[in-house]
Amino acid sequence: MPLDRSAQTSLPIVLRAAPEAGRVLTPEALAFVGTLQARFGLRLHAMMIARARHQERIDRGELPDYLSETTSIRQGIWEAAPAPLALRDRRVEILCPVDRKSLAAGLGSGAKVMIADFEDTTSPGFANIVTGHANLIDLRDGALHPAEDSPAGTETPALIIRPRGLHLNEANILAGGQPISAALFDFGLSLYHCGRALAERGQGPFYYLPKLQGQDEARFWNDVFLFAQEEIGLAPGTIRATVIIETLQAAFETDEIVWQLKDHIAGLCCGARDFTFSYIKTLRNHAAYVLPDRDALHMESAFLAAYTARVVKVCHRRGIHAIGGMSAALPVANDTDANRHAFDLVRHDKEREVSMGFDGCWVAHPGLVAVAQEVFDRQMPRANQISRPRQEWRIEPAMLLRPHQGQITLRGVQANIAIAMEYLSNWLMGRGTVPIAHLLEDAATAETSRAQLWQWVHHRAPVEFSDGEERLLTADWLGELIQAEIVRILDRIGPNAFHRGHYAPAARLVHEAATARLLPEFITLAAYDLLNALD
Repeated sequence: MPLDRSAQTSLPIVLRAAPEAGRVLTPEALAFVGTLQARFGLRLHAMMIARARHQERIDRGELPDYLSETTSIRQGIWEAAPAPLALRDRRVEILCPVDRKSLAAGLGSGAKVMIADFEDTTSPGFANIVTGHANLIDLRDGALHPAEDSPAGTETPALIIRPRGLHLNEANILAGGQPISAALFDFGLSLYHCGRALAERGQGPFYYLPKLQGQDEARFWNDVFLFAQEEIGLAPGTIRATVIIETLQAAFETDEIVWQLKDHIAGLCCGARDFTFSYIKTLRNHAAYVLPDRDALHMESAFLAAYTARVVKVCHRRGIHAIGGMSAALPVANDTDANRHAFDLVRHDKEREVSMGFDGCWVAHPGLVAVAQEVFDRQMPRANQISRPRQEWRIEPAMLLRPHQGQITLRGVQANIAIAMEYLSNWLMGRGTVPIAHLLEDAATAETSRAQLWQWVHHRAPVEFSDGEERLLTADWLGELIQAEIVRILDRIGPNAFHRGHYAPAARLVHEAATARLLPEFITLAAYDLLNALD
């Protein structure tokens, strides 16, 4: 039934064609998205300015800390609303880009939850985004089926949708002459088309909220939910959100984030890749927090260990799920030893998570669901372990800031260059997940890789060679190393595939981001303009 729209809300303008647009971008759906943008767009813009002001204070020497004005929230005895029945057991969740093949594989994977991801694993070309929303409509109607090779009798997973982050715009939809928020676009379309049907089945609507900086942004989403539920005709509290704690400031405001969303929250999740990127970006001017090679950033130590412990502690105190991070290892066909190694990595990661108290975890490939499931089934026989307290853990601010120790090596520098270039070239071709060296990489990988390069150049970090010699990393030397990687790619695939693969613009994006005077907020912002021109 069409919604009654105010005459003051003009219909957003669609700037380009896309497959399935007739089903997805209906006048009624666009009007709903336009209403969200009109009501919340200016507030969202003000929050992005507040982010920049906060970063300026950190750049001048201030360090993140717990908020003094919210001590009563952190110390108070209170709980969030209990989880809905469909989200009581979340022991294995599979992250899926929103293309049809990936969603079909997720449906038949055996996971308890399938995450339809418009964010880090989906390259946000307009065709990808619109067809992704069409696939959600087919999911709603039962017209999207599990992959043919799925095991018989596989339980249908609960659906959680991850919209794009608050910092992103959808350049192909204009409202009032300006691009609309990509987050409100993805949320609004999915809620308009699927919200009522999911609610009637007791299956949602459920969302993952990415890259929140703190309680103000959580309050923003809570107000969006309240308004949208009333507009659509859903009861307050029907929408449930899991917040991914993947920014450094959010780790200091976890209690406050839960408090702001306490009637709509379903859990917190650890996004360790993005969290590492945020750590580097937030502390970019502070030489004491330069990190070693990515291979040395183990989850069991330093700021990553403290951050994951804090998420579990806060979640269980507040009666909600703590969801672990993604295991990026991939099954390896036709290589028994490599495949066994990948499974061992996933098993070790999940044993660490369940023993810490996490109630569930992410995997990136259907072939890894059973491995993760076995670990959680064995060590967590109940639907979750929310009742397992972790109040003995005392996590001081310094623990959330403690850097990992280790070397910066030439191999690590070269790996960051290669991974960032390879990922961005694929991203510009429309692929949001890329298998590299038996790991499934997404946008967070490229962000972390290029941020480390910037940090090392900016602070003139010493790079160790295999013979023990050292050399300071400069912008000129980095340029030489990027050039050497280009030569390696040309030798491997030839000039025609090199240009078809957009490696040249990918190399330019990496070089510019790694040598800029200020570390760019997100490399995907600059890359999106290019993607939109190529799409």
